[in-house]
Amino acid sequence: MLCGTRINPESCHMATKKSGPTLAALNAQIAALQAQADALRKKEVAEVVAKIKDAIAHYGLTAADLGLASVARKHAKAAAASGGKPVSKRRKKGGPKPSARAVKFKDDRGNTWGGMGKRPVWFKAALAAGKTPEDLLAKG
Repeated sequence: MLCGTRINPESCHMATKKSGPTLAALNAQIAALQAQADALRKKEVAEVVAKIKDAIAHYGLTAADLGLASVARKHAKAAAASGGKPVSKRRKKGGPKPSARAVKFKDDRGNTWGGMGKRPVWFKAALAAGKTPEDLLAKG
């Protein structure tokens, strides 16, 4: 059937008519379904964790039995070193940073920088105080 013919003059307007849900309606349905899925997953995870805890208690399993001994040892050593206080994974401020690469710049206070990434505060302060990058190059 051709558009605008006497046989079917309405056929030209078929593509512009709305049929089915709109994009906004579909997005709303997706959001609602995602919320339901998230809630269901949270509930299922809680049930699984409870079952695992029951099984661990029932069988007297340890972290070593579950293959988690190295992780448990690390946490135990860190807790013992800190006097039983919770151990933060964050590095304390001050002092030199541990470096994964060779030290390229160093100051008199022991601060170091490998030369990659953003310039550290101590490096910028030294430059502002009149030092040059060459003055801060690590010797040796």
